[in-house]
Amino acid sequence: MMIAFFMYKASKGVAYQQSEQGGNSLKEVLRQEKKYLITIEDYYRLSAKLEKVLHLDGHSSGDGYQIRSLYFDSLDDIDWQEKEEGLELRKKIRLRNYGSDSAFAKLEMKQKQGSNQKKRSLSLKKEDALALVNGNYSVLLEQQSDFALECFYKMSQYCYRPKTIIEYTRKAFVAEENNIRITFDHHIIGTESSYNIFANDLLQYHLLDPALVILEVKYNGFLLSYIKDLLDEVDGSELSASKYCMGRMISKHYRF
Repeated sequence: MMIAFFMYKASKGVAYQQSEQGGNSLKEVLRQEKKYLITIEDYYRLSAKLEKVLHLDGHSSGDGYQIRSLYFDSLDDIDWQEKEEGLELRKKIRLRNYGSDSAFAKLEMKQKQGSNQKKRSLSLKKEDALALVNGNYSVLLEQQSDFALECFYKMSQYCYRPKTIIEYTRKAFVAEENNIRITFDHHIIGTESSYNIFANDLLQYHLLDPALVILEVKYNGFLLSYIKDLLDEVDGSELSASKYCMGRMISKHYRF
């Protein structure tokens, strides 16, 4: 099946916001997002072409950089259920770092709002991130951030707990026009038995065939034609499953 991309008009004029709250940098992104499943052969072919017209993001080199995310959910798995039911308004809460050597982690809330994806993130010190892993959400009250306060009440009220760690390698391309970001995520592994995202000895297993790659296309406004033409050359199927769902393959008997 050929990949299809659709023009989209943003419902808000601002796709990216950054504000300072109590010394902490809160980032907010609102944009269109689509996911596709492609072969690793198509990944290498498309990546080589994109390198000629786009820039690698500041973290990418070679085949990419490591990302590790710890997902939280309520005791009765509200976020999982909303995703499985395909609700238009749904969310995910996670901690994200860039490998066991990271000195910090980002607390992120990703919300689907119709065809839009809204992501807010706040950097936390390693010790504060580990406090969240251990269920001490009161450290969020020290952040002097409205977003941190929202996360505190939501995670406390609905008894959010760590559920799964997802780790993968990402290669990312960016273009300033329309806030375009194209990412390739490969070698996706995870675990439901340990939640320390700073550990260097996690016992993880493959969540996706290593011969497959998740392509994500994110943009605001519309996708530029020369990029769309390159992407149209790749055969792929649109992907509805999330990495979080993949990470619950054991506890939820999930099969992708």
